[in-house]
Amino acid sequence: MVASLDLPAYRDEAETFLGELDREFYLHFSGRQDEYGIEAIYERHAGLFTRDAVDTLREQGTRPLLEFAVHGLIGRETKAEAAELARREAALEIEIDDRSLPYREAPVVQANEPDPERRAAIDSARNGALDEHLNPLLGEVFERGRAVTLELGWPSTLVMCEELSGIDLRGLGRQAAALLEATDERYEPLVTPELERQLGFGFECLRRADLTAFFRARSLDRWFPQDRLVTSLVGTLAGLGIDVESQPGVVLDTEPRPKKSPRAFCSPVRVPDEIYLVIARIGGRDDYAALFHEAGHTEHYAHVDASLPVEDRYLGDNSVTEGFAFLLEHLTDDPEWLKRVMEVADRGQIARHAAAVKLVFVRRYCAKLLYELELHEQRGSLQGMKRRYSELLGSAVRVEWPETTWLADLDPFFYAARYLRAWALETHLRAALVERFGAAWFQDPAAGELLRGLWRSGQRHGADELLAELDGGAPHLAALA
Repeated sequence: MVASLDLPAYRDEAETFLGELDREFYLHFSGRQDEYGIEAIYERHAGLFTRDAVDTLREQGTRPLLEFAVHGLIGRETKAEAAELARREAALEIEIDDRSLPYREAPVVQANEPDPERRAAIDSARNGALDEHLNPLLGEVFERGRAVTLELGWPSTLVMCEELSGIDLRGLGRQAAALLEATDERYEPLVTPELERQLGFGFECLRRADLTAFFRARSLDRWFPQDRLVTSLVGTLAGLGIDVESQPGVVLDTEPRPKKSPRAFCSPVRVPDEIYLVIARIGGRDDYAALFHEAGHTEHYAHVDASLPVEDRYLGDNSVTEGFAFLLEHLTDDPEWLKRVMEVADRGQIARHAAAVKLVFVRRYCAKLLYELELHEQRGSLQGMKRRYSELLGSAVRVEWPETTWLADLDPFFYAARYLRAWALETHLRAALVERFGAAWFQDPAAGELLRGLWRSGQRHGADELLAELDGGAPHLAALA
């Protein structure tokens, strides 16, 4: 038998820790402070992440808290490297044409660069900096996390993550492989016209460096002006009965900063009372998609019932919050939303581009999951995994994929699986809303009431349970095909 654990006290301290960690994440990655002081936070709450706590929670079968404790223990063991990674990345600069460019700002510049050769130069310089300055630390973090997993008694990270998440990751991998096969013949015929429209060439000249410009889609900018970015979200949420501008505790951080992370994020510092939505503006529809995606997270967290335990408010199956994020993101290419909110004439062009982009992303994440399944099942040398990463991603997207990002492209603990499940969940959520409230569901307060009802339960229910309650289905990747 293991020592007893005071669960109410553990929950209280876990919530304090999560709030401090998310606040530090927000301040650093929004570019507001250079420091990333997670080491002190982990030390203040070291008692949350002991082997005894893990053993007790495992014996009690408290899965979300056990997952939190294990992830936190690994985070504590690698906190110094993670803090140093963030500091290096924030300070890192690359040289392009005798001009210094912040490492984090480079993807934004690359997405807006019209010259494919200069895009390639930026991508190459960024990969070089990654390989020299960040990959050694990323490797240390990966190896230490793998070692802690073995010390905790799991034979591999894959087995650990399957037990902690309750997700059949290998089964999802089979679905991902089937989805890649099902979309294989359609991929180039669907994507090629959009590549040619946005870049001026197709797969015969496409490089990975061009993808950010393809997603950016400058030719669509006239329909997505910067001065309507925030107001379009405010108006859309108002249609659902949500006044985001006076919503307590919600902060929309859309201002540019040189050290702001190019990857948009939502930081739920205190759920439901203090939520930050952060995006670095790139321009055009990309910004709208990022803002609406993070707004899905923000509104989900901001409407959670405050009386729920910490594991239902902060933890659980993130496929759920990602599903709500994709639901709002999808509005930015929805013909009815484009007509009613943005008054777009050529809605078909936007829809075709969005479909091509989504297919690229879905296939990329299917390949990512297959790669991560192989990587995290390794128990010895990782020899050959760089090449395997490049092969799988390159085959799925049909470009030469650099090996350099084989560790930087990893989201922790199989988060790629959450994205894939969320895309499937969103497909069902959207169909249910359209069926009940019509194509303009986003302007129906009753649809907002339904969503608020789902949001109130936080992540008490996983994606499978949520969907079973909504329409009796289950999130399966075949829904995306």
